[in-house]
Amino acid sequence: MRWEQGRATIEGMISAGELQRVPASRSQADRLLAQARGHLASAAKVLDEDPAGGYALTYDCARKAFVAILENQGLRPTSRGGHLAVLEAVRAQLDPPLGKVVRPFNRMRIRRNDAEYPPSNAPEITPDDVREDLLSAGSILELAERVLDQMSPF
Repeated sequence: MRWEQGRATIEGMISAGELQRVPASRSQADRLLAQARGHLASAAKVLDEDPAGGYALTYDCARKAFVAILENQGLRPTSRGGHLAVLEAVRAQLDPPLGKVVRPFNRMRIRRNDAEYPPSNAPEITPDDVREDLLSAGSILELAERVLDQMSPF
């Protein structure tokens, strides 16, 4: 069965050079999910001593979970598309009905970017920021684990 939701968006992203086709790989998707689980566990361990590092790990958990979905479909973001292409490709295919889980990723992406390249007015990342988004990243990871077997290669 061919996955249809978001097909026009994905085809447009491929044409624009934001995504590229690669061989669909469940093993690569599983590897990314294992890394994401590790990042989630590591973030929980370091969040009090290193909130910025914990946040980066939290975000990377969510990003790798979404990239796993794409790898399983034979899609990969290009340097031109970057992390935003990951979000747009997954959102096009899963929102609706799973938008509630997908939507926090963009806020997390912006927050992580501000932590990595802080503007002078950016607030410091706190342990509570990490704790809050650990829940969102965990939900994204669970979503990715659930949908891999349902979404066909693109």
